[in-house]
Amino acid sequence: MNATTNSPTTKTAVLLMAYGTPRTPAEIEPYYTDIRRGRPPTPELLAELTGRYDAIGGISPLAARTEAQRDALQRALDAIAPDTYEVVLGLKHAEPKIETAVDELAQRGFRSIIGLVLAPHYSSYSIGQYMDRTRAAAEPHGIAVTGIDSWAVESAFVEFLAADMSARLSRMPANTKVLFTAHSLPQRIIDAGDPYPNELRATAEAVAARVGLNDWSTWSVAWQSAGRTPEPWIGPDILAVIDDLAASENSSGVLVCACGFVADHLEVLYDLDIEARHHAEAKGLAFDRTACVNDDATVMNALARRVVDIDR
Repeated sequence: MNATTNSPTTKTAVLLMAYGTPRTPAEIEPYYTDIRRGRPPTPELLAELTGRYDAIGGISPLAARTEAQRDALQRALDAIAPDTYEVVLGLKHAEPKIETAVDELAQRGFRSIIGLVLAPHYSSYSIGQYMDRTRAAAEPHGIAVTGIDSWAVESAFVEFLAADMSARLSRMPANTKVLFTAHSLPQRIIDAGDPYPNELRATAEAVAARVGLNDWSTWSVAWQSAGRTPEPWIGPDILAVIDDLAASENSSGVLVCACGFVADHLEVLYDLDIEARHHAEAKGLAFDRTACVNDDATVMNALARRVVDIDR
C-alpha cells in the first residue's frame, strides 16, 4: 500500500467523472490520440475533427460545462451536509485523468471515494469502465470506492427533459416526431448482454409518459455519433431515422431529446445542431433539440441527494 503524504481526512471524496475534451486547438491532436489508444490520427482525420470544432466556435464548451457541474454539485452537497464531501473531477481522455485525481486524493489523505459519472445510462463500456479505472487506481492506496451506476430515471432529470420538451413541442408543427438519442456503442457490447439500450428506453418512456406522448408513433429511440470502426454499431442512426420520417406521409418535424448527454459538447452542438438539423431541414422537416442539463441546480441537487444516500 502506498503511503499518503497527509494524515487521513474525515471528508469523503466525490469523484465526478466525464469524458473530457480539448481545452485549446493545440490539445485536439493529443486528445484524439488518447481516444485512439495512443495511435495518432491521420492528417485527414485530424483536419476533419478540427473542422468540426471550428464549426462550433473553435473548441468545445464541455470543459467549462463540466467544471460548472462540479461546482454546482459541491454547492448542493454543502447545503445538505456541510464540510462532509469534496467534489473533484476525473476525466477519461483529458487531464485531470481519473488516475491522476485518485492519486492526488490519496496524497491528501482521503480514504473513501464515491464515484459519479456525468452520464445517466449504465453501460459496461462507459460507466463500468470509469468505475473500474477508479477502483484500480484506488486499490494500491487502500481507498474504499463506491459508485452510482445509473440515474436514468432520476425524477429531477426526467422532469427537466419533460418540461423543456413540452415547451418546444408547443412551437413545433403538427405530426412532429420525438427522437430520444444517446451515443451509439459497438453492437458486440449489446450482444454480450449490456443493459445500455434498456437504460435509454427507460428514460425515454419516463419522459414520454410525463409529456403525454402515449402513442408509440409520436416518439422513438435513435442512436448517434457512432465510431468510425469496421465493426457494426447499434442503430438505427438518427440520420437514417430522419430519412425515414421525411419519406413518410405524416411527418412534418423532428424534436431530438439527446438524453444520453448531460452537457453541451461536440456530439450535441455539431452532430445534432448542425449535421442532423441540416439533414432534416434539407428534407423539409422542422428541427429542434431539447436543452442539456449542464449545471441545472435541481438536477445537481438530486444527484447530491443520491451521493448522500449511498454514503449512509
